[in-house]
Amino acid sequence: MSDRTAFPPTPFIIGAGRSGTTLLRLMLDAHPDMCIPPETGFIPAATELSRAFADPRGEFFQTVTQFVTWEDFNLSLEEFFAVLKDIEPFDTSAGIRAFYHLYARRFGKPRWGDKTPVYCLQMREVESALPEAHFIHIIRDGRDVALSVRPLWFAPGKDMTTLALDWKSRVEQTRQLSRRCMHYLEVQYENLIADAKSELKRICVFLDLQYHPRMLRYFEGARARLAEVKTRYRSDGTILISKEERLFNQRLTSAPPDPSRAFRWKREMTSAERREFEHAAGDLLETLGYGR
Repeated sequence: MSDRTAFPPTPFIIGAGRSGTTLLRLMLDAHPDMCIPPETGFIPAATELSRAFADPRGEFFQTVTQFVTWEDFNLSLEEFFAVLKDIEPFDTSAGIRAFYHLYARRFGKPRWGDKTPVYCLQMREVESALPEAHFIHIIRDGRDVALSVRPLWFAPGKDMTTLALDWKSRVEQTRQLSRRCMHYLEVQYENLIADAKSELKRICVFLDLQYHPRMLRYFEGARARLAEVKTRYRSDGTILISKEERLFNQRLTSAPPDPSRAFRWKREMTSAERREFEHAAGDLLETLGYGR
């Protein structure tokens, strides 16, 4: 158990986009005792709710169910409100836990976690609500991240300097913020795909979770788990990204780990792109052991 809470260690998988967070989510979710939903994103907004609200329970319910991610969870509004109604006295932490428990109950699992990459910059907000949060920061060679994210809708830009600075900022800020967190672990993507068993055993120790070999066969159920997500819309009703595109972007996680995905920049980056990236973020590459 965590040292300051009666709740078991709860994994929060974080990191820069396209660093392997979905892969690790599916690996942990394949454990017979662990359930991890699609990205949530609503915790910081929920923690900002004022206790001065006349109906904090209702405000929390509205915050979660009107958040852009709600449709991905395939939960009943009525059932969710019913579990919130049973919380006395109501507080945000209990409400957040009720959401995760309700989701995990769909799959008959006693423990739950989270995979929301952007929480890497919001760890304090998450931990303030859930002291049992155990952050797992997955890090990938930034040059591979840049190649992977560049064609996607949420890319910060297309040029290597912008991509490099975004990756560097996210990784460095996360590492700095982690110094104030109670529970934090770093995992390198390249180690995870090269020796998944050893890395998963290390993660299980961190989570006080008994290792299970089913985690290595995560890809057998990956398609069904990923298929939960829905088309996402902008506020004006136009499509931001379709379900088909979301599934396409995560298609590689439905197959066993492919070691060739590591250091693909050596094959696919031009010399000019490599120099541009390393000029902007070469110091962090060296710090992390990737080198220039």
